[in-house]
Amino acid sequence: MPYISTESVKRIRETIKKEFPEFKIVNSETQNDVVTRLDRAYQSFFRRIKKGEKAGFPRFRGRDRYDSFTLCRSGWKLDGRNLHIRNVGRFKLYLSRPIEGKIKQINIRRNNLGEWFVSFVCENVPTVYITKSDKEIGIDVGLKSFLTDSDGNKIPNPKFFRKSEKELRIKNRSLARKKRGSNKRKKAKRALAKCHKKIANRRKDFINKTALNYVLNYKAIFIEKLNTKGMLKNKNLSKPISDVAWSIFFSVLCRKAEEAGCKVIKVNPRNTSQLCSQCSEIVKKSLSVRVHKCPNCGLVLDRDENAALNILQRGRACLSDVKLKAA
Repeated sequence: MPYISTESVKRIRETIKKEFPEFKIVNSETQNDVVTRLDRAYQSFFRRIKKGEKAGFPRFRGRDRYDSFTLCRSGWKLDGRNLHIRNVGRFKLYLSRPIEGKIKQINIRRNNLGEWFVSFVCENVPTVYITKSDKEIGIDVGLKSFLTDSDGNKIPNPKFFRKSEKELRIKNRSLARKKRGSNKRKKAKRALAKCHKKIANRRKDFINKTALNYVLNYKAIFIEKLNTKGMLKNKNLSKPISDVAWSIFFSVLCRKAEEAGCKVIKVNPRNTSQLCSQCSEIVKKSLSVRVHKCPNCGLVLDRDENAALNILQRGRACLSDVKLKAA
């Protein structure tokens, strides 16, 4: 079903301005974005109903729950490190990286701690190729170890959430005891948000450094095409899977690889842990068995390293098929 047309957005915007004159000072592009978001939410709601999925009716967002807005062509001006937004004011920017290309859109967001962030969507950004290696590698992600690669390297699972659970539990209980609307509750809520932010920042830093290390040292990286959303339905594994954040790692890896001129190829994960990487014999084993022992060829290897080798072989097969089609 197509999303709402530009003419309909403009008509709704004008109607809102007539009903609520105070919205006249709000930038028209911001109002367009709000209407488009609302339409997208309802379209997704009806789509899920038609597919028989859990619908999840769109939730009303009050003033304290709407924390971002978008500007495109007008309503803002960038002057060095200062961002001027019409009817709002001037913001001093602390850039995480130089802005390259032509700015197409800016997204302004506020987090739970009241900190403001702006992201610049740019076009015509030059690609910087920094990968100099010709090596290829397969990566198997897990819960005991964050990942194991086909070279035999293991990276331990940092378990950021698990290590902070005690602190989170204390702060959650403190928040629950505070009276709603009180200053003490606001202070306790901020302390809890700060703890969650610390966990997210540590996880983000770890994932970025790990992904960058592989992007700089390999020209092709092969990973599993995992259905993490379906795996989260397992009540016994949902918390550790969320903590290890495979999907975030894969998205960061793909983004960094694109910037560096490196290839990331996703392969079918079926039987990567059960298949012998040396003779292709199926060796059934439960999740608790951590060593692969093949009765056919006698190969004894760490379970995760064996899976990484299988991923490497499947990735190379996919890469050769792509080259043949291109030729």
